[in-house]
Amino acid sequence: MSVTRRPPGLLLVLSAPSGAGKTTLARRLVASRDDAQFSISATTRAPRGAERDGIDYWFVSPERFAALVNQGAFAEWAEVHGKRYGTLRSTVEEALAAGRIAVFDIDVQGGAQVKALWPAQAMAIFVLPPSMEELERRLRARSTDSGDVITGRLAAARSEIERGLAEYDYVVVNDDLEVALAQLQALVDHGRAVLEGRRDAAAEAVAELLRRERMDARRWLG
Repeated sequence: MSVTRRPPGLLLVLSAPSGAGKTTLARRLVASRDDAQFSISATTRAPRGAERDGIDYWFVSPERFAALVNQGAFAEWAEVHGKRYGTLRSTVEEALAAGRIAVFDIDVQGGAQVKALWPAQAMAIFVLPPSMEELERRLRARSTDSGDVITGRLAAARSEIERGLAEYDYVVVNDDLEVALAQLQALVDHGRAVLEGRRDAAAEAVAELLRRERMDARRWLG
């Protein structure tokens, strides 16, 4: 009797400056694959717009978040713009045990922690806006933050981009959503192939292109 071998789990870490579109890409990727799941983070910030508890984030009080930190319940956590965000360790362990693709929509601090804990299973991708001007336009178009908050986000974006380009594996420029999504799909296929000890020539070619894109993006910063 043949036994179906479970594929290895993959931790797909997506980070970007606020407004680059990583959450939209993460949602589209998960919706397009039966083997992928969105890793829901806990946060102390309030819901924005139509965000729902348990769907977009676990919205918890600062006191509850602190208790979870003290319990060692988080695989990663960080404070961003005065609010705390974190991924429960159980979420990661369950995804790996099930051989699934866990998609993380987290900041570069959290991404570094996930990579340190699971270096073989984690693939870190930095989503870049086409330009700083476009990033500002997207932030203002959301109409969810005040002018002062947007100014703060733009000021933080450059340092976040610099760290992402230095530490992450690949860069995807989110200029055309469908193109960016196709690139993410290829990176997932490449990551799965590597973990399974096989080659996917087409996906490998895209991965190499996006690895070079990471070096080219350094020049984008000026």
